[in-house]
Amino acid sequence: MAQQVIQLDQEKLSCSICLDLLKDPVTIPCGHNYCMDCIKNYWDENETHSCPQCRETFIPRPVLVKNTMFADLVEDLKKAGLPAASSDHAFTGPGDVACDFCSGRKRKASKSCLVCMASYCEQHLQPHYNVAPLKKHKLIEATSKLQDNICTHHDEVMKIFCHTDQQCICYRCLMDEHKDHVTVLASAERADKQKNLEGNRHKIKYRIQNRERDVNVLKKELEAISLSADKALMESEGMFKDLISLIEKKTSEVKQKIRSKQKTEQTRVKELQEKLEQEISELRRKDTELEQLSQTEDHIHFLNNFSSLSHLNKYTDLPSTNGHTLQYFQGVTTAVLQARNKMKDLLSDEWTKILVAVNKVDVLLPQEEPTTRGEFLKYSCGITVGPETKTKPFSLYGHQSYGNNPENSHVQSNEVLNGPCYWEVKLTGIATVGVAKKYDSYSRSSDKRGLGSDYESWALKYSHGSYQFRHGNISTSLSGPKSSTVGVYLDRRAGILSFYSITETMNLLHRVQTTFTKPLYAGFWLPDSSSNSLELSCLLSCLPSLTANGNWMPLPEPGSVGGFFLLKFHLTNLL
Repeated sequence: MAQQVIQLDQEKLSCSICLDLLKDPVTIPCGHNYCMDCIKNYWDENETHSCPQCRETFIPRPVLVKNTMFADLVEDLKKAGLPAASSDHAFTGPGDVACDFCSGRKRKASKSCLVCMASYCEQHLQPHYNVAPLKKHKLIEATSKLQDNICTHHDEVMKIFCHTDQQCICYRCLMDEHKDHVTVLASAERADKQKNLEGNRHKIKYRIQNRERDVNVLKKELEAISLSADKALMESEGMFKDLISLIEKKTSEVKQKIRSKQKTEQTRVKELQEKLEQEISELRRKDTELEQLSQTEDHIHFLNNFSSLSHLNKYTDLPSTNGHTLQYFQGVTTAVLQARNKMKDLLSDEWTKILVAVNKVDVLLPQEEPTTRGEFLKYSCGITVGPETKTKPFSLYGHQSYGNNPENSHVQSNEVLNGPCYWEVKLTGIATVGVAKKYDSYSRSSDKRGLGSDYESWALKYSHGSYQFRHGNISTSLSGPKSSTVGVYLDRRAGILSFYSITETMNLLHRVQTTFTKPLYAGFWLPDSSSNSLELSCLLSCLPSLTANGNWMPLPEPGSVGGFFLLKFHLTNLL
């Protein structure tokens, strides 16, 4: 009990400026107690003579007289022995934010006030908890960047965000050079950009998932290159033994060239793998920075750093692979076999073929994607939908009608899309287009079976002029010129799927670069409303005269569906 009394007395007899026991204690008119030197220095450093705790101002400056009763109590407390100092009153160390109100040796600040624009230790922070006007102040975790919240022109706190100049300003700026600009409260702008930040984090996570899958594919390619090269070496050396005296030198040369090519290709793949792994690390770091930024309570710090942190570097394009597992050097084996069966006097001619076969090994094949609509239309593919696609809730005008089945609301093409292939759709209201593996049926009541809800379907959702990309049940908002006509380009072998908004030009909305492991089919979806429709423009026979201008052709008369028409299939939900 005695120890508790001593501890209580120590707290009461401590100076709130230096946080130590009172030295030559004095009591100022408001009733608070301080060391005589501490309060004198505090008043000397400030224009007004106020209490550091309650902020009461005294005019004129009070005459200070030593409080002998408090001095005696302090002496008694010292004789009784002092307990260890509280960890809350720890002094500042490297990286700590110092209390702005401590004189002499600074204590570590626990909070910063966005109204006072100052940082406080636990002792000096008490008025913000006890004094009514100070309770309304905005407190955040102690920060050394409070000065960033001050306008450099007017030396006032910035609480406004100027959309016109994309910068934070104070109220005086608002009345001066920014008076005709579009402005909002910084807190409101922070809330809006916070939503964009979360969207960027979703994009980063999506990129990480894709890149991790790409790295796994490249690891398999490395193994396949080695196995294929070893297999080619074994077979080639076996055949060259039949021509020992004549082709020993040639055998050595083939071995050297295969190994050289193997090393070259493996080096290329390893460099790309390292680049992707570096990109993954960078994306993880960026995600961590964005997470930290999203958690800061300082709006100005958030806005000042949002633009630089939310910027994403260009997405690394992954060249396609030829996909012939264990077959990279098969051409070498074939060429050697042909050479063995030739006459010896023709060996010099066949040797050229062997070198050509080695040089043709190229694991990562460059892929050139079309750029103009005319180039895309060269890859127009015939897409049809039939009863086997389970399209009960849709009516396909000009081609075929289907009955009403309330359990299904999706349609898939009959044809497997290998590519390169291209098709266009004209959308009204709300509609979704994309590609997916073959499904036996869809259930509109279960979102798990919708286009883009798993990792084996990719979809673009159109909703009254806005776009969203969906894959793995993750939706990402897309920006681009508004158009109801959307183009879809797929090159399954190259692992490319692109969606375009078609105006006077081809405007890329989103591109997927991955490895498609299963056969893909075109997919379409409409919600249950008669205001939603989808027109599929599909070239049944790629005549140059029909694809050159890319115009929408009128529907043929019933019964005239045949070889050379650019058809529009109009899908409308009957529910």
